[in-house]
Amino acid sequence: MLDIPIYKIASGDLKNIPLLKYIASTGKPMLLSTCGGWMEDVKRAYDVVTALNPHLAILQCTATYPSEPEEMNLKVLTRFREAFPETVIGLSDHQSGIGMALVAYTLGARIIEKHFTINRAWKGSDQAFSLAPIGLSKLVRDLRRTRVALGDGEKKPSESEIRYLYKMSKKLVAACDLRKGELLTQSNIAIKSPGDGLPPYEFDNVLGRTLKRDIIKDENISFDILE
Repeated sequence: MLDIPIYKIASGDLKNIPLLKYIASTGKPMLLSTCGGWMEDVKRAYDVVTALNPHLAILQCTATYPSEPEEMNLKVLTRFREAFPETVIGLSDHQSGIGMALVAYTLGARIIEKHFTINRAWKGSDQAFSLAPIGLSKLVRDLRRTRVALGDGEKKPSESEIRYLYKMSKKLVAACDLRKGELLTQSNIAIKSPGDGLPPYEFDNVLGRTLKRDIIKDENISFDILE
């Protein structure tokens, strides 16, 4: 056996349990492609390998060259994540392009396998859909962008948004000059930018209240000047 650090199992051996057991017994990491398999085939292989070796990654794959988007069934990645929560999930991608690999990443794929060539015009059935150096560079670039673009899932403003939000957001202001004791109504309250005052969601909470002092047109309305 060659002294290699990791083994890639082609989809044709998904059901080859004797081979999977033999390779798993080495203790080295294994990548398992699953083209043409049913979920029961993947589970069988998973059980056999992980009984001997925990270092397994499972790759969704479609055995057409190139794969059309409608054949890729990327939602299987979600199913794999649910069925094998402790296992790294990935995509062995035969699509001509880089877009589906980015979708796969958002669905949880953390290994992306792509065919690579120096010249797509060379002879060979894989050349036409393989990535040339510039394509591979773009894929790596966009995967890195995708990773950071996903964020942490907490809905909040980013630091870079703050100056734009100041300009675009709105506040409650006087629609005209108002006198002390005057009642705030629909007609004498205006909503204007920038957003450095009481936000418009407080509109109903100031409506019908009276002023403690005079204010001029476009002056901010705030709770501290209301009775």
